Amino acid sequence: MKILLINPPYQTITSNFGVGHQVPLGLLMVGGPLIDAGHEVKLLDAEGRRLSLGAIGRAVRRWGPDVVMTGHAGSTPAHPVCTRLLRAIKARCPGVVTVYGGVYPTYHAGRILAEEPAIDLIVRGEGEATTTELVRALESGGFPVGSHLAHVPGLAYRDGGEVVLTDARPPIPDLDAWRIGWELIERWDAYQCFGLGRAAIVQFSRGCPHRCTYCGQHSFWVKWRHRDPAKLADEIAWLHRTHRVNFVTLADENPTTLPDRWRAFLEEMRARRLPVRFFATIRATDIVRDRDLLHLYREAGILYVLMGIESTSDEVLRQIRKGSTTREDLLACRLLKEHGIFSIIGHIVGFGEETWATFRTALRQLRLYDGDYLNAMYVTPHAWTLFGGESQGRPVVQPDQGKWDYRHQVLAQAHLRPWQLFLAVKWLELRFHLTPGRLWALVRGGDWSQRYQRSWVFRHIALVWLAEVIEFVLGIFFARASGSSWGFSGRELDRPPGLGLDLELGRQVQVNSLARQPAREPGA
Repeated sequence: MKILLINPPYQTITSNFGVGHQVPLGLLMVGGPLIDAGHEVKLLDAEGRRLSLGAIGRAVRRWGPDVVMTGHAGSTPAHPVCTRLLRAIKARCPGVVTVYGGVYPTYHAGRILAEEPAIDLIVRGEGEATTTELVRALESGGFPVGSHLAHVPGLAYRDGGEVVLTDARPPIPDLDAWRIGWELIERWDAYQCFGLGRAAIVQFSRGCPHRCTYCGQHSFWVKWRHRDPAKLADEIAWLHRTHRVNFVTLADENPTTLPDRWRAFLEEMRARRLPVRFFATIRATDIVRDRDLLHLYREAGILYVLMGIESTSDEVLRQIRKGSTTREDLLACRLLKEHGIFSIIGHIVGFGEETWATFRTALRQLRLYDGDYLNAMYVTPHAWTLFGGESQGRPVVQPDQGKWDYRHQVLAQAHLRPWQLFLAVKWLELRFHLTPGRLWALVRGGDWSQRYQRSWVFRHIALVWLAEVIEFVLGIFFARASGSSWGFSGRELDRPPGLGLDLELGRQVQVNSLARQPAREPGA
């Protein structure tokens, strides 16, 4: 069959002005097995090429695929774009089968199918095996669907007047059994990161054993699994030799879960002596645990470490079940600096009731940590997380789901209005980065390569900061011009009635009755 994978035209300030557009790893992971199964597969990166819906529709009609598949790593904020995309495709090519996957559709499959006739099927959970079996079933049984799809685990679809959820698919036991379709990328120069040339994204592992209240990774991936360290290192070496990839992002929630396997991967990378640098997300507690291995981190190519420190308050850390302390966070930042690894502090605003005093306290603590960069975000109450359930009844100030991207405030604060909270966050970012020591490091800190990296990151942090300020000011201006009350929708967050139905595997629900339920889903 002819299958077109579309990376939706979802644009963000951080991708346009920050780290840049990156390879759509999820679609590549689906594409490799489909190619190996004998299908004709193409990738259309509408995000990277900034294509309009009209241009995408024309491209689909020209190529004439049997199946179109889409999904995005930023699953919640990209959902409105994905639905508009599939509507546009169905309008031009009504006979094409549309398939949608990702975290958000996994948890809201029933409601999406009830509300979006342009979406034919939803892949729930990991997609490699499910999409391969789905296409095989479509090839043999055709579409509209019938009983030939009922045996494919991990699907949701309409059959007559009902939404059908097939059995849950167990987690993939061997991540190395499914090949990534790197050959689908046509222009590697379109994917660059941190000023180091061509970039790729890979996964060493999937899942996370921790259960922070605001995060849904544990429930989505079910269990932690890892790739063979040597095979992954070989793949990275191949990417460097064949496609001149010099920078790799590890798209892992927690790659350091098993210390011996993580060390084995680092040793494999060191042994290959590649000029490849890495960005990884690692817990501060694991950095402290690996304090005697950090020289190996550097020798293996680890250049940037994002630590989800989340809060400078031990009370908040206990509240969100982070499993770390401010003392460990401080030590982790200092250990990374000692070994020449850039640290990026992830700080989330909104777990508690923020005031100007809490921001001043946070600034003092963050400066004490002395990390290299600060990534300040807003807490987002996803319905499938414990925090989402705990946030029921809280007023929502951002009704646009496209802005549920951690870069925009979603939940109201008791003491700070939205414009005040925004200014406080921008003040925090500015005061953290604009210190004499950091500015001096731009011209005199470390060797030439370190100064180059600092300069590149500082420049793009400034661009993102300025772009977000402009977006905010224009948002206020246009809201006032239209006479609307900017920043407060009057809506309250609640767990949607359809969520339980979506998660109840194998259950069939009436489309009409589901569609009549109140659309109170976060961001819907």
